[in-house]
Amino acid sequence: MRLWRARRRHDHIEAVLRQDGDDWVLEYTRNERRLVLRAYASEDAARQDAAARLEELQRAGWVDHW
Repeated sequence: MRLWRARRRHDHIEAVLRQDGDDWVLEYTRNERRLVLRAYASEDAARQDAAARLEELQRAGWVDHW
Protein backbone atom coordinates (compact mmCIF):
# COMPACT_ATOMS: atom_id res chain seq x y z
CA MET A 1 0.00 0.00 0.00
CA ARG A 2 1.30 3.44 -0.85
CA LEU A 3 1.76 5.52 2.30
CA TRP A 4 2.55 8.80 0.59
CA ARG A 5 3.77 10.49 -2.57
CA ALA A 6 5.77 13.70 -2.60
CA ARG A 7 6.25 15.90 -5.66
CA ARG A 8 8.68 18.60 -6.65
CA ARG A 9 8.83 20.02 -10.13
CA HIS A 10 8.45 17.00 -12.44
CA ASP A 11 9.70 14.37 -9.97
CA HIS A 12 7.91 12.27 -7.40
CA ILE A 13 9.00 10.04 -4.53
CA GLU A 14 6.76 7.36 -3.08
CA ALA A 15 6.82 5.24 0.06
CA VAL A 16 5.20 1.83 -0.37
CA LEU A 17 4.66 -0.58 2.52
CA ARG A 18 4.04 -4.31 2.21
CA GLN A 19 4.25 -7.36 4.40
CA ASP A 20 6.77 -10.08 3.53
CA GLY A 21 6.36 -13.03 5.86
CA ASP A 22 7.00 -11.76 9.38
CA ASP A 23 8.70 -8.58 8.18
CA TRP A 24 7.32 -5.30 6.89
CA VAL A 25 9.10 -3.96 3.82
CA LEU A 26 9.20 -0.25 3.07
CA GLU A 27 10.22 0.70 -0.45
CA TYR A 28 11.07 4.23 -1.56
CA THR A 29 10.94 4.98 -5.28
CA ARG A 30 11.74 8.07 -7.30
CA ASN A 31 10.03 8.34 -10.67
CA GLU A 32 9.19 4.61 -10.52
CA ARG A 33 12.84 3.60 -9.82
CA ARG A 34 13.73 1.96 -6.54
CA LEU A 35 15.85 4.10 -4.24
CA VAL A 36 15.82 2.13 -0.99
CA LEU A 37 14.27 -1.07 0.28
CA ARG A 38 14.21 -1.64 4.05
CA ALA A 39 12.79 -4.40 6.22
CA TYR A 40 11.28 -3.80 9.68
CA ALA A 41 10.12 -6.13 12.42
CA SER A 42 6.88 -4.19 12.93
CA GLU A 43 4.46 -2.17 10.85
CA ASP A 44 4.66 0.72 13.33
CA ALA A 45 8.44 1.01 12.93
CA ALA A 46 8.10 1.11 9.15
CA ARG A 47 5.34 3.74 9.29
CA GLN A 48 7.39 5.88 11.68
CA ASP A 49 10.36 5.79 9.32
CA ALA A 50 8.16 6.72 6.37
CA ALA A 51 6.67 9.65 8.29
CA ALA A 52 10.14 10.90 9.25
CA ARG A 53 11.33 10.71 5.63
CA LEU A 54 8.28 12.62 4.42
CA GLU A 55 8.99 15.38 6.95
CA GLU A 56 12.59 15.59 5.69
CA LEU A 57 11.38 15.89 2.10
CA GLN A 58 8.84 18.56 3.01
CA ARG A 59 11.57 20.62 4.71
CA ALA A 60 13.55 20.33 1.46
CA GLY A 61 10.64 21.74 -0.58
CA TRP A 62 8.78 18.59 -1.64
CA VAL A 63 4.97 18.73 -1.46
CA ASP A 64 2.73 15.89 -0.25
CA HIS A 65 0.70 14.71 -3.24
CA TRP A 66 -1.62 11.76 -3.49
